[in-house]
Amino acid sequence: MIVLPVPMVVALLLGFLFLRATLFTKTPRLLAALLLACACQSVTVSVVQYYGVSELRLLQPITASLIPALAWVAFLDGAIRSQRKSRDLFHFLIPVVMACAVLAFPVTIDALLVVIFVGYGVAILVMLHRHSDDLANTRLASGHFPAVIWRIIAIALITSAISDICITLALSYGYHGAPGLILSVFSSVALLMIGFLCLSPDIVTEPVEGDGDEYDAPSNAPGVHRQENAPHKTNEDVPVHAIMEQLEALVIGKKLYLDPDLTLARLARRLGFPLKQVSTAINLVTGENVSRYINKLRIEHACRELETGQNVTTAMLASGFNTKSNFNREFLRITGSTPTKWQSHSTVTQQTSISQ
Repeated sequence: MIVLPVPMVVALLLGFLFLRATLFTKTPRLLAALLLACACQSVTVSVVQYYGVSELRLLQPITASLIPALAWVAFLDGAIRSQRKSRDLFHFLIPVVMACAVLAFPVTIDALLVVIFVGYGVAILVMLHRHSDDLANTRLASGHFPAVIWRIIAIALITSAISDICITLALSYGYHGAPGLILSVFSSVALLMIGFLCLSPDIVTEPVEGDGDEYDAPSNAPGVHRQENAPHKTNEDVPVHAIMEQLEALVIGKKLYLDPDLTLARLARRLGFPLKQVSTAINLVTGENVSRYINKLRIEHACRELETGQNVTTAMLASGFNTKSNFNREFLRITGSTPTKWQSHSTVTQQTSISQ
């Protein structure tokens, strides 16, 4: 009976996810590349630690260093901005730096890996905090979930760094059998977690042309007409209430909130204000972040649809939601009830009112 080590099992799962992502889903190329990098790293760990292919031992830290760099650029590309910058290419020089360390300064390998993984993990967490979970290019229907997913990926990167520290400590104290166990538990779980999260529909979105402060007109929201090259207002002294008046005229008046692909970047471009000003105005006036503000309008619309007798799925799709999980989560958050229970209660209330 063939027994596969845990890293090889993880590699096979990640390889399957990579094939699924490239053949059957519209996964962005950088997320697919991150999946492939995690799969290759699991294979490398397995053949070095469990099959004794010592020739690849020097390759292991080099391939590992590519993972956090890919995660960072994929995060910027899929969440913060939609157009890649030329400076992003410098992040892919990290494996070159690691290769130089492997060849010239092998004593620094462990410390350098820890710095790379922790550095990129912390950078993602800092960027999420700076944007207050208002990510420019994730669908607003997903609520706070995209930020949660990226936060978990960042923690997984940091966890991988902790495993390197544990291996170094174990070897220094003479526990030479510990590296395989540590890699099986910490690194394999972290890589598998990153791989599965890369395929989450909450962060897998089709790229939008233009930079993060622009907007592509929504595709199918009723009453919305495409507005090319909207003037960009850069005056930071514009009162937040003035911004909100224009925002409500656009979002509510033209029912822009019904666009299922609406993002903060698209909303800001259509409005003609920078992302930060739009996000800040909504936060100060409503006390909510952008996704909660938009999803509240969507749920109110869904309630009106349910009151007319529409089924839950029809009301969900008509209100700008693509997935039932996001719809149910936001419906419960706003109304305190599930859509089915809310509709049943509404029907009973209407019948009682009519009978009286």
